Amino acid sequence: MAFIWVDGKKIEAKDGSLLIDVLFANNIHIPHFCYHPALGKDGNCRMCMVEIEGKKRPQIACDTPVVDGMNIKTKGENIDRVKKQILELELINHPIDCPICDQAGECSLQDYYMDVGLYDSRLNTSKNRAIKRVDLGSNVVLDQERCVLCTRCVRFTKNITKTNELGVIHRSDRSVISTFDDNPLKNPYAMNVVDLCPVGALTSKDFRFKKRVWFLNSFESICNKCSKGCNIYVDHSKSKYEEDKIYRYRPRYNKFINGYFICDVGRLSYKEENENTKVNTLLRGNLSEYEYANSKFLRLLKRFYSKILFLISPSLSLEEMYRICKLTKKFGANISGFDLCEYDKNFGDDFLRCNDLSTNRRALKILNISQSKEELDKYLSIASLVVFVGREDYDLLKGFGQIENSILVNQAMPSMPDFWDLFLPYKTFASKEGSYINIDGYLQYVDAKVGYANEVSSLNEIIESCLQDGVSTCRDIWKSGLENFFDEISFDDIVKNTPKIEL
Repeated sequence: MAFIWVDGKKIEAKDGSLLIDVLFANNIHIPHFCYHPALGKDGNCRMCMVEIEGKKRPQIACDTPVVDGMNIKTKGENIDRVKKQILELELINHPIDCPICDQAGECSLQDYYMDVGLYDSRLNTSKNRAIKRVDLGSNVVLDQERCVLCTRCVRFTKNITKTNELGVIHRSDRSVISTFDDNPLKNPYAMNVVDLCPVGALTSKDFRFKKRVWFLNSFESICNKCSKGCNIYVDHSKSKYEEDKIYRYRPRYNKFINGYFICDVGRLSYKEENENTKVNTLLRGNLSEYEYANSKFLRLLKRFYSKILFLISPSLSLEEMYRICKLTKKFGANISGFDLCEYDKNFGDDFLRCNDLSTNRRALKILNISQSKEELDKYLSIASLVVFVGREDYDLLKGFGQIENSILVNQAMPSMPDFWDLFLPYKTFASKEGSYINIDGYLQYVDAKVGYANEVSSLNEIIESCLQDGVSTCRDIWKSGLENFFDEISFDDIVKNTPKIEL
């Protein structure tokens, strides 16, 4: 270990580690464009300059190893002057189009200008012009004029996806980012370059000009497109005068699961959530009042006591599965998690995407819920009422044979086949709380906050109305017995951390 002094403060660090990493780990902000923890050092932007005692000139923190006894200054008249001069070079050819730039409000260049800039322009020649609105492919649009040539995007396609679509062409102050031979940017993770871009050069065609970021609320969640459970931010409407809807998903760092990135399919899956806002409750194909349908659900469970099969989706939350198990015991029912439809052998890869498109299949094993086809056939042979919970593949459900009485309890959705005796909608993934175990065994809790579908209950609330035990929140469900399935893991543990379950 080494001890260094930064702006008069003593800090302990690992000997030989990068200085910029040590500064970030100790919440010491330092300007930077080209450095990114997932991409490593590059040293081309020169913005992370610091003064080191004994050195003749300022040094870049992203390529300086820590040595015991170093005395470092990140602020002061001399080093601030250096940063200001470097920033002035970055801005020489940068267009003044912040009012129309999608990155406004999230732009590092704006932030650094407010920190060390605020100077009058000394440029007395015309700016170099470059091409605007270059469609790179994969929903990515490039404005070459705004680019500061940090090369994060180039290194992402070289080192992370290894597809090498992007590079720097031309020389000197005419250098720009471009694809090679006009081939499109085409890989399953291409839109991550938008997040990596520290300025407004790379923008999302999907989000472009849709919403100013200061008009959005954000909360932490996970992607439910496959069993990897990548961590994301959900950005949704902020104004009370418009319908609440999701505008974008952004990756959220989790060193155990997805690092800094998400796939493009998961990123754009928010559109499915926005579509699932229609909450028509159906009784034998006809519209019904929600409260009446909820009470009808309970009456049917009582009527078919001991002849009920719950066929549940492996994408339900851990708490929902546990409560359905409680429901089966109360009404003498059987339960199955058998599934044929939530696999796609062409979707997975060796990075973040998984062939298993369910969100919580591992929880079935923990709760001892059968996934056997033979068990399912046996249950179907004696069931007079089948309750499908969270299932959406209607053609597959029809293939189970002639079912005399069937109920679908599922999230609100835009259209619904009419072959159900009862369709009872509940809150969507983006508007409910729950816990999920990903393919690697990590247990994650989500408290979603999108305000649509407020006129319907959550699935836990529907189950509570049947059990009538006053337990409907995730915290209460854990206290009521769910925590007995785990060793030394409480509800607070999964809220604050990402514990791993050994299966």
